Amino acid sequence: MEVTIGKSADLIEKAQAIRYQVFTMEQSIPNELDFDGLDRVAEHALVTEANQTVATARLVINTDGSSVMARVAVLEAYRGRGIASIVVNKLIEYAQKQGVSSIEIHAHSYLRSYYERLGFEFIQEVEIVGEHQLIKMLHQLVRT
Repeated sequence: MEVTIGKSADLIEKAQAIRYQVFTMEQSIPNELDFDGLDRVAEHALVTEANQTVATARLVINTDGSSVMARVAVLEAYRGRGIASIVVNKLIEYAQKQGVSSIEIHAHSYLRSYYERLGFEFIQEVEIVGEHQLIKMLHQLVRT
């Protein structure tokens, strides 16, 4: 399993294909909500296994040192194997190396305890996207 982080057009295209499958096709989230214009400024993590792209997430780093992680998605056939944790932890590690002070995420509410195990703290319920209640969570990073 290989994790690549970057912002090349090829990487973004592969990440968007995974997100389309997971968010639009499986979760019935309108495609236009996924394409928010931030893909070109974000760092994308892409997980590849046996030449198949299987998972993605993205990180937007703000000028104030904060960041927002979003679009964490794993293809259905690869779920339950810890791949989401790998991609999230790789982006946390990447953010720390970039000097980021915090990572905010808006996660599905049912994933609260999962993200708490990864170091995120529940802040509040936020918007509903499609039929999914999202919650705001924050991970304060220790600068190395």
